[in-house]
Amino acid sequence: MSSFLPITANMNTIFAVLLVFVGCCSNVVFLELLVRKFPGCGNIVTFAQFAFIALEGFIFETNFGRKKPAIPMSNYVIMVTMFFTVSVINNYALNFNIAMPLHMIFRSGSLIANMILGIIILKKRYSMSKYLSIAMVSLGIFICTIMSARQVNTGVEGSEEQDVYAFLHWLLGIAMLTFALLMSARMGIFQETLYKQYGKHSKEALFYNHCLPLPGFLLLSSDIYNHCVLFSQSTPVEVPVIGQAVPVMWLYLLINVITQYVCIRGVFILTTECASLTVTLVVTLRKFISLIISILYFKNPFTAWHWVGTAVVFLGTLIYTEVWTSVRMALRGKEELKEKKAE
Repeated sequence: MSSFLPITANMNTIFAVLLVFVGCCSNVVFLELLVRKFPGCGNIVTFAQFAFIALEGFIFETNFGRKKPAIPMSNYVIMVTMFFTVSVINNYALNFNIAMPLHMIFRSGSLIANMILGIIILKKRYSMSKYLSIAMVSLGIFICTIMSARQVNTGVEGSEEQDVYAFLHWLLGIAMLTFALLMSARMGIFQETLYKQYGKHSKEALFYNHCLPLPGFLLLSSDIYNHCVLFSQSTPVEVPVIGQAVPVMWLYLLINVITQYVCIRGVFILTTECASLTVTLVVTLRKFISLIISILYFKNPFTAWHWVGTAVVFLGTLIYTEVWTSVRMALRGKEELKEKKAE
């Protein structure tokens, strides 16, 4: 029986990694398909994702509302306000001429925000390797942002006034992403303190984070309705399983929502089966593959300097997670085991 448990744990880990890579990477593809056709569709995408995950949680996590939350509702209201703000702003930023690759690279800067707020709020102190990694991630994002700014200036045909407007429009999108990054880090610290006090309840938090903000979408209802109309007017395609023609944008949205759920579930299983280092590595590799897909499949503009910036961001992330130290320790452990066997 004891030999069976590690095999089960390994299978769960492999299954979770597959869910993360398949779910998250395909989710990015279908998000880009939606955004390319309708750049302002961020609100309807966010609403659909929230509604689907909330419905699933209401049925399977709260047992149709019969199960009481382990964490007080007042804390969830604070957490949900932050989560809703981050989700809406991140998706809405795509309206401001932000290319998908830059959007992904910018969001990879969560380590910087976590460290800065950790030092300010939790009074944490870090090793020199951590500070080096954060400097590298910051530099990489800065390089990519500057290169994208130049493309905004040169990519818009028209008068100098139009160029300035396009650049300021793009700059507002960058400001939104920066705000969302810091707010997300603050939410992470708030969650950390809650879990220390009440214990880990990831599935419960996932449900309330997606259910409680739903009334907030009433503020965005006109935009969501307009995009419902636009989606319904898109080219119909026949779905083989049901043999019915469906507007292609609704099909993209459905697949985006399902893959988002698969992605989140994969990360959830991974956090219960693996150390946080492994989770960070898997998510980082997933982001890198998503970035490559976005550049190659959608032919997004990506210069040599963008590649330099991306490499610096991911190298900095790997240094932060101390992957080299972990690999070295694992190899040393194997060598010691071999020596003991030889004796």
